[in-house]
Amino acid sequence: MIREWVTAYSFLLPNILGLMIFVFIPILYAFYVSLHDWNALSPKVYVGFQNYVTLLSDDQWWHSVTRTLLFSLVYVPLLFCLALLSALLVNGLKGKTVGIVRTMFLLPFAVTSVISAIIAMFLLDPRNGLANQFLSLFGIGTQQFLGSPTQAIYCVILTLLWINLGYNMTIFLSAIKEIPNDYFEAAHIDGATRFQSFRFITFPLLRETNTFILIVTTIASFQIFDHIIVMTKGGPMDSTEVSVLYIFKQAFQMLNMGYSSALAFVLFLIVFAFSMIQLKFFSSKD
Repeated sequence: MIREWVTAYSFLLPNILGLMIFVFIPILYAFYVSLHDWNALSPKVYVGFQNYVTLLSDDQWWHSVTRTLLFSLVYVPLLFCLALLSALLVNGLKGKTVGIVRTMFLLPFAVTSVISAIIAMFLLDPRNGLANQFLSLFGIGTQQFLGSPTQAIYCVILTLLWINLGYNMTIFLSAIKEIPNDYFEAAHIDGATRFQSFRFITFPLLRETNTFILIVTTIASFQIFDHIIVMTKGGPMDSTEVSVLYIFKQAFQMLNMGYSSALAFVLFLIVFAFSMIQLKFFSSKD
């Protein structure tokens, strides 16, 4: 019994150490720094919870949180639905086309975030971009895309959907493959349509996968930074200045390390709360 316990925790030890070093200790240190006034150059000055009091009246911070929530509310459901639909379509394919289609879906995910953002910028260029050339075929006038305060955030969302669709589709596809085919054969014999089979068999049996996808994509949507810093830098008119970008500016442009740490810790609490709500709502009661 003791040998099994030692063996089990020996395998878990690298992951536990990794979580402690790269997750839990940085979170605790961020909270410690948030209690100080510090510009990363001079010694820290303890100010208690003054940074948290300041952020309560920081309108720019709360506007960035609102933009992040909007981004998440649009991006997460779209990615979830498109990935699930793509997995169902690919699952219905036969022969060699399955491998080709899966590769096509996964190929954008292999591209680094910076390169994919640069490609999107070329496609969305208002003067020479392919997107406007395509829209002109339908008589639609020139769009500003990343230069428009109302369109920029949705352009970033489309770019991220293009990048991450294949990865999430593969996760859904793997889960669908694990469902015994006997269930579908029995439903077919009973006269169930494809939609009924999906509603009463496929979707309920994907509960754990659905929860995983929703939580992971929600966390990722609150952490969006690299595509925005490359594509828009928070503009135009701060329309894409999300929470992480605002924290970055406070830390490395304004050198408000204590205040930025307070903002980061509050963002962590927001993401944690959303994750717990999703886990409670979507996870199985078994």
